[in-house]
Amino acid sequence: MLGLKQLLSVRTERTAGVRLSPRWSSCPKPPPTRIYNACLLLLLLITPRVDSSWWYIGTLGARVICNNIPGLVVKQRQLCQSHPDIMQAIGEGTKEWIRECQHQFRHHRWNCSTLDRDHLVFGRVLLRSTREAAFVYAISSAGVVYALTRACSQGELKMCNCDPHRRGRSSDDRGEFDWGGCSDNINYGIKFAKAFIDAKETTVRDARAVMNLHNNRCGRTAVKRFMKLECKCHGVSGSCTLRTCWMAMSDFRKTGDYLRRKYNGAVEVTMNQDGTGFAEANKAFRKATKNDLVYFENSPDYCLQDKAAGSLGTAGRLCNKTSRGTDGCEVMCCGRGYDTTRVTQITKCECKFKWCCNVECKDCEEAVDVHTCKAPKRAEWLDQT
Repeated sequence: MLGLKQLLSVRTERTAGVRLSPRWSSCPKPPPTRIYNACLLLLLLITPRVDSSWWYIGTLGARVICNNIPGLVVKQRQLCQSHPDIMQAIGEGTKEWIRECQHQFRHHRWNCSTLDRDHLVFGRVLLRSTREAAFVYAISSAGVVYALTRACSQGELKMCNCDPHRRGRSSDDRGEFDWGGCSDNINYGIKFAKAFIDAKETTVRDARAVMNLHNNRCGRTAVKRFMKLECKCHGVSGSCTLRTCWMAMSDFRKTGDYLRRKYNGAVEVTMNQDGTGFAEANKAFRKATKNDLVYFENSPDYCLQDKAAGSLGTAGRLCNKTSRGTDGCEVMCCGRGYDTTRVTQITKCECKFKWCCNVECKDCEEAVDVHTCKAPKRAEWLDQT
């Protein structure tokens, strides 16, 4: 077996957003499987990604200036400078997918929380190759596709418009129809999202980059999965003698729900011998398909604040006293207990319909109990910081 110093020398260096390929010279050639996997594990665990992210665009608002976005690689900066209108759409889309991420995990210990003035946006928690990282890369990629496709259809971008391929006549299970209206140009959204987001990961081929590329693709294809045919009927008295139809994206919530299910069923993997794909981390696990989210490392429990893991802990989080799920006080508070505070809430009550056409309500005060997770004991806290 290799000595510890030799294994520690297998690392990936990252400086100023530039990644250098792993140095495998300290491993035997060809490396035995166990030694190879040990090298790979150390590569993932001792070499966190310290680069900034394009996600930071969402915090810039209308001030999207390419030189103000740290961590962009050359191709990303070129695309940013060439397409300022697209960057504006990506910035707006970033806010949307972050809200969706926070909705999906609102009742969990890790709740997709963001950090102000942090170029990584989510802090150090996504430097590890966990299933949370897999989900964020997938939904961020999906969010860009959704935002760009919508901007195309609304005429906000110079480089694209409605889908030019939806012309003439076609048919479905209800019969023939004419293509009309403005079909969402999903293919343009996917094409630009792939070029911009994947640019950073294709500069090298380390294990984390391969993982990110896979999860990025899952996110892009998830949006296309929920494209739907919408039609307008033409004819006497609203009959459907003729139909005009177009392809439209579904609400982004469907994509978020789908990716959340994929998160629940994410597959733990390891790199294969040639470093180009994945193998099962355990032979008892099923193989990952192209539509599965994949990850390398188990997640922390997120119970305590842990600077190294990027965990904010659950102290002070709201919990549901009666729930047996992830939002329940027993699970959310990690067995530490909870504090109960009586607060007064203002709610609408005694609502009446007034002709025509208003609903008038009174403001009523209601006393309710609010439960929040206790902070850990100090000795336990210091162990994690």
